[in-house]
Amino acid sequence: MSINKILVSQQTPVNPAPYTTLQDKYNVAIEFRQFFKVEPLSSKEFRAQRVNVLDYSAVVFSSKHAIDAYFHICEELRIKVPETMKYFCTTEAVANYLQKHIVYRKRKIFFGNGTPQSVIDAIGSKHKEEKFLITTSDSGNAEAYTSLFENSGLEYKAAAFIKSVSQDVKDMDIKAYDLVVVFNPYDIKSLYENYPDFQQGNTKFITYGKTVVKSMEEAGLEAVIKAPNPDCSSVASAIECYLKNIA
Repeated sequence: MSINKILVSQQTPVNPAPYTTLQDKYNVAIEFRQFFKVEPLSSKEFRAQRVNVLDYSAVVFSSKHAIDAYFHICEELRIKVPETMKYFCTTEAVANYLQKHIVYRKRKIFFGNGTPQSVIDAIGSKHKEEKFLITTSDSGNAEAYTSLFENSGLEYKAAAFIKSVSQDVKDMDIKAYDLVVVFNPYDIKSLYENYPDFQQGNTKFITYGKTVVKSMEEAGLEAVIKAPNPDCSSVASAIECYLKNIA
């Protein structure tokens, strides 16, 4: 089967060069379209969880979206975040993003290397007496963190601050694409909300990231490549791996 049109279910990247190279090399058209977007919960949605932000002396962030949502909700609820609040982030990039909302001070901002365990390591024994608020999404995907906090004997509460909202992409003929790259369970959710009668047929899928694989399987969809893997470390390289295989 020849591949002519490829759809990547994300925003157009800041650096499209790798995809431009693929288009020229394999004579394919690559388009980008975001299937869903991440938004803060409304203050009403957040209040329904009965969580008082000021009951906690430390916050755990795993994304920039969660940081924006946390401060947005605090502003809507007229909560003044105390200067003494401590922040534990999964990566340095996420930690640096806090500068958008607060004055960056190393004595109250800590970060790991991208894994939940690295956050526990950053907490260590020095901060074990803090009360932690773990920011999550409405999908309740905090188990990787909560189990570690539980096993470490830390006092914590997980609360949703962000939600994933499907985008209206019905104007797009999904069957016109020979290959579709998906990243997130919400890509699959949005796919079927927009196209309830979708059947895979000859459409090929590439998955990028572990979380989407289960959703694909549950929907009865098959992937020709599951990335990242040793041969395909990026989205562009995963696409090229498949194009090479069928050449």
